[in-house]
Amino acid sequence: MTKLQLAVVGAGHLGRIHARLASVLDEIQLVGVVDPVPANRDQVAAETGVPAFESIHELFGLANAAVVATPTTTHTDVAKQLMQGGLHLLIEKPLTPTVAEADQLVTLAKRQQLTLQVGHVERFNPALTSVVGKLDDPKFIEARRCSGYTFRSTDIGVVLDLMIHDIDVVLSLVQSPVTRVEALGISVLGDHEDVVNARLHFASGCVANLTASRVSYTPQRTMQVVTPTSAATVDFAARRSTLIEPGLEVLSREFDTSSLDETQKTHLREHLFDDLLIRRELPALDTNAIEQELLDFAAAIRTGTNPQVTGHAGREAVAVAEQVLQQVAAHQWDGAHSKRQGPFALPMTPAAIGLENDDWATDDTVIIRRKAG
Repeated sequence: MTKLQLAVVGAGHLGRIHARLASVLDEIQLVGVVDPVPANRDQVAAETGVPAFESIHELFGLANAAVVATPTTTHTDVAKQLMQGGLHLLIEKPLTPTVAEADQLVTLAKRQQLTLQVGHVERFNPALTSVVGKLDDPKFIEARRCSGYTFRSTDIGVVLDLMIHDIDVVLSLVQSPVTRVEALGISVLGDHEDVVNARLHFASGCVANLTASRVSYTPQRTMQVVTPTSAATVDFAARRSTLIEPGLEVLSREFDTSSLDETQKTHLREHLFDDLLIRRELPALDTNAIEQELLDFAAAIRTGTNPQVTGHAGREAVAVAEQVLQQVAAHQWDGAHSKRQGPFALPMTPAAIGLENDDWATDDTVIIRRKAG
């Protein structure tokens, strides 16, 4: 089997992980790492034993594929140059900051006949893969993704940084068009939104409630999914899932609580999830999600088939994220005609925290400080 000649572009946190894993996979030969910062690229090169380069143009003729792990705002420019040079790409999430840019990359990959995969790594999380076959036709989804402030991905807000993971997973499960988006959020530390809640409505009737925060003191990466025949809790951080499947008596609405005597009620209070709502922990494979993602990328290139997370899927996630950001920017905190609108209107006004008027733009209905996203 011919190995994939892979380079990693971007030697930050995720780039280092990709390089380290790729360097020991039988299906891949890591041929180089690119980063404009000498210390970053030299460190990864030393760890993996491959050459370090300053420019992506030095990869042409050396690599036939690359992982793009640069800041999100550079994805479009970097990816265009690499695809024009004939390289297949795995681009870390989000694919791009905007739908318009995502469309450019998807179109270019198709024209160049190149594999374009997006790094929505939770699709490969064993907690999800162990239960996904039981989640047909979801009707309600609740997701929470919270972390502390890492000082990474500060070029984007929490929607494109964290919530995009859950948007992608939800879209992959529901398989139905989004018909309405409601959202609100606030900026706490920087120039982008840091806490957001969004509610997605789908044509299938499913409703998904998503919460993301990158200023939380309690880390959490969980999702609950309710279908007509089951309910599941997926813990992405712990890499485990729990499935509840009601018995036929419950599903057929034949169970009658009024017919139970006290002995039966006492028994069911202790054994509800043994007798009626059958609960079980699902075994999860001890796999590394990023490693599985890299193997999927290599297999897609080798076989000419689609990767699990295509460029189009990445584009769809960005499209929903864009709608969420639009709603966050439009949210009026005090009702109609409110002057406090958008993620920068709370918790304080400019004067309350000592900012000069030049730092803010105001009109009759809006207080704006930079752009959400």
